[in-house]
Amino acid sequence: MGDQNVLVVEDEELMRTILRQLLEDSGYSVFTADSAEAGYSVFSQNDIAVTLTDIKLAGSDGLTLLDRIKSVDPDSLVIVMTAYSSVDTAVAALRKGAYDYVTKPFVNADILQTVKNAINQRQLFKENRALRRELRNAHYPSEIIGNSEKLRSVFNMIEKVADTNANVLILGESGTGKELVARALHFNSSRASEPFLAVNCGAMPEHLLESEFFGHVRGAFTGAVSDKRGIFGAANGGTLFLDEIGEMPPPLQVKLLRALQEREVLPVGSSVPVKFDARIVAATNKDLDEEVSLGNFREDLFYRLSVIEISLPPLRERAEDIPALCKFFVNRTAREQNAAERPIAPDALEDLKKYSWPGNVRELENVIERAFILSGDEIGRDSLPEKITAIKKNAADSRSLEAFEKRYILEVLDSTDQDKIAAAAILGIDLSTLYRKLKRYDAG
Repeated sequence: MGDQNVLVVEDEELMRTILRQLLEDSGYSVFTADSAEAGYSVFSQNDIAVTLTDIKLAGSDGLTLLDRIKSVDPDSLVIVMTAYSSVDTAVAALRKGAYDYVTKPFVNADILQTVKNAINQRQLFKENRALRRELRNAHYPSEIIGNSEKLRSVFNMIEKVADTNANVLILGESGTGKELVARALHFNSSRASEPFLAVNCGAMPEHLLESEFFGHVRGAFTGAVSDKRGIFGAANGGTLFLDEIGEMPPPLQVKLLRALQEREVLPVGSSVPVKFDARIVAATNKDLDEEVSLGNFREDLFYRLSVIEISLPPLRERAEDIPALCKFFVNRTAREQNAAERPIAPDALEDLKKYSWPGNVRELENVIERAFILSGDEIGRDSLPEKITAIKKNAADSRSLEAFEKRYILEVLDSTDQDKIAAAAILGIDLSTLYRKLKRYDAG
């Protein structure tokens, strides 16, 4: 467990050794680093309960490390160490989110008590987060259905990054459930009680995008009869989901990049920027790497949005989840139609599992709703679209053709007394093709 893991970031070797020994003697597991860069690397790769860092470090300083840690995990507890003459710097660290500070030269008991207090505070954070999660689960049941290995990896990633402020980019084909993942990230975070706002960047007229995103002031353009806050302001404290981000026009990409960098927006017609605090989750069904190479999407914006990437598998790659999805959609449709639930016939379920689902989960949802309405006591193959049931028929036709071909080849071989060269000439194929077919039919 990481509840007793302490990271010490100190560039003076002797001080680093003293702190390690002091903390280890008190029962803590201690990680050390001699720079802010090394400290962040250790923090990223381990479950660190408390970070103890000197403010003055070679290279990047402790305040920079504090910013990086808090940007990834706002609940992370950082204690800064500073010389007595630099208390103002320590106060600045507190304003940036440090848990506490100690001054050098320090008293061992003070260091140990401060770390102990931080560990206790972390435990309270965890207990409160667990309680919030229980309450959320009671009110926000997940509709991300399945237990395939690929989907479990998505669940694991959601669990790891939900309660951070890191920007997330969700990748996946249309209909795979990208907005469901965005909602899961929101409702499993400390922002769950604040707004979740979703906007489709490809469905909004380009001339309205800037005003809708950043707001405007009265008189900014014809029709602007009053001030408007915009979705960045409306999502303050919560999560803003930017769907189809790959459709965003280049001029707005520049302004979005600035907003993400500065954490502020400039309403149309105003010269006064407005601060915002919203977690950004974006999604696209495009290959943004390719869009960047084609010059259609800014590379710096792509990297700013994709601090964390979550890739959703298409339904055809997790066919084992189809029975559970079908049951979920059947039960939901039954409730909506005020009707009794009904089973899916085994042969119909087999057809559903073999279909390639170009429209993914959204297409399956529509097919099940249609089949439920058209069916009787059981959802059978006759209530499914022909494009799905035709797969089985085509497979059967294929097997019939193969059987006919095998029988014809064997008859020709019999007529030539098993002379394969003569048989190949009669069949109009070369000898190597005849051998391949006989091997496939296990008749050679």
